[in-house]
Amino acid sequence: MIDKIVKAVITTVGALLGAFTGVLLNQNDLLQFTGFQNILAIIGISVVFGIIFFLLSTKIKKVGLGVVGAFERELLKFSTSDIIWGAMGLIVGFIIAFLISQPFSDIKYVGTIVSILSYLMFGYLGIKISTRKKDDVIFPQINLKKSGTMKKDKNAKKEMVSPKILDTSVIIDGRISDICKTGFVEGTLVIPEFVLKELRHIADSSDSLKRNRGRRGLDILNLLQKDDDVNVVIESKDYGDNIEVDVKLLKLAKELGGKVLTNDFNLNKVAEFQGVDVLNINELANAVKPVVLPGEEMTVMVVKDGKESGQGLAYLDDGTMIVVEGGKKCIGDSVVVTVTSVLQTAAGRMIFAKLKNVINKAV
Repeated sequence: MIDKIVKAVITTVGALLGAFTGVLLNQNDLLQFTGFQNILAIIGISVVFGIIFFLLSTKIKKVGLGVVGAFERELLKFSTSDIIWGAMGLIVGFIIAFLISQPFSDIKYVGTIVSILSYLMFGYLGIKISTRKKDDVIFPQINLKKSGTMKKDKNAKKEMVSPKILDTSVIIDGRISDICKTGFVEGTLVIPEFVLKELRHIADSSDSLKRNRGRRGLDILNLLQKDDDVNVVIESKDYGDNIEVDVKLLKLAKELGGKVLTNDFNLNKVAEFQGVDVLNINELANAVKPVVLPGEEMTVMVVKDGKESGQGLAYLDDGTMIVVEGGKKCIGDSVVVTVTSVLQTAAGRMIFAKLKNVINKAV
């Protein structure tokens, strides 16, 4: 229904533009017909313009939405006070331009050129001066006393918190909900509709494992939306069904100036190559694991043998794997080990240790 109304409006605008063009042609004696024929010609031009605009209505609507979206994104970068003062400055600038251009209005061509240049120049100056000098106008004395505070506010505006775009893997993973509760993630969480679509497909899968993962992801989104401290926004923009979800995510992140939240290693690498900022949940998890230094002692339980001969494997509470030299003979025992080295990999942290003594022999 809305599409039909939009097409009707565009067609009407086209017809009116055609009628205006016909009137201009008639006033400049470019239509060499009688009075009635001129009226028919104007109606004909109006109908032709209306048909053309109707045929191009879809493209005109798409371009219009793109322009409005770009304008809205630029406008959101400014505070409300800046917008108000900018509008007031624009009005004052237009008034000055009107007064200056009046003496030249009777001069053919020159008056039009002077008017256009005056409105452009003084409108621009009005916006710039009013936004930059608003503090001097409103609170000149307070501004002098608190110049340091004002500088901090300006720096804060420059360092606006960028939105975080969530991908499918990090939603299914579920840890993002717990991280948001701690307050470490700032800014708006953006959930693209194409990610929701992928989650629904996974939740409707015939494979029970995939189905459970998809439903878990949807449950996590419900938890995020119910959290009053988290600002969740659904982004409807899409780039077609023929483009992969990861590519869409990176395009959206570039357009919004945001960061991609993920735990997908491959997406992380592609994003780095394309210059898109990424927050990887796995990297965060590895970063907050307890620091272990060579020479430290710890008590662990050897649970299985390692790849190399005589090695045993143990695990910390956070899942960090410990390779114990000579630990194969102590499988099932609690032992004291001395850390020899620590290896940090993309998959996580690995600790190498040597056996010191057995403190609890398995029965």
